[in-house]
Amino acid sequence: MESQAGFLITQIKQIGGRVFDKILQKENINEFNGAQGKILYVLWQQDHISIIELSRQTGLANTTLTSMLDRMEAAGLLQRLPDPQDRRKNLIALTEKAACLKESYDKVSVEMNEVYFKDFSREEIAAFEGYLRRVLTNVKEEL
Repeated sequence: MESQAGFLITQIKQIGGRVFDKILQKENINEFNGAQGKILYVLWQQDHISIIELSRQTGLANTTLTSMLDRMEAAGLLQRLPDPQDRRKNLIALTEKAACLKESYDKVSVEMNEVYFKDFSREEIAAFEGYLRRVLTNVKEEL
């Protein structure tokens, strides 16, 4: 049997991103888009991190990340600060404006999870997320 897992994951990511942006619009949240939300999510978990660490945690390539960070910095969502350990590096830090958006993001995330897991039991969700973690571990090992 031929697996379509990769194709299905890609479709879920693409369509899910559009649904996420639609929910942001419906909630009147226009300070960031879904792709930027991924960066903000990581920074809400751990602020003041290097671009390399942010790239690792978001899965975004450094070149993609750099241009997104430029736009987010221009929008007042984050700032680059000198790394006290290494003057050649910068750390990415949230601004107060971005910190205040976390509650809105969390609300949209809850709504997005309701879309993803409509008609799933708690056990099915737990099993599915376990499988996804295993797949993620497998692909990370190939990097």
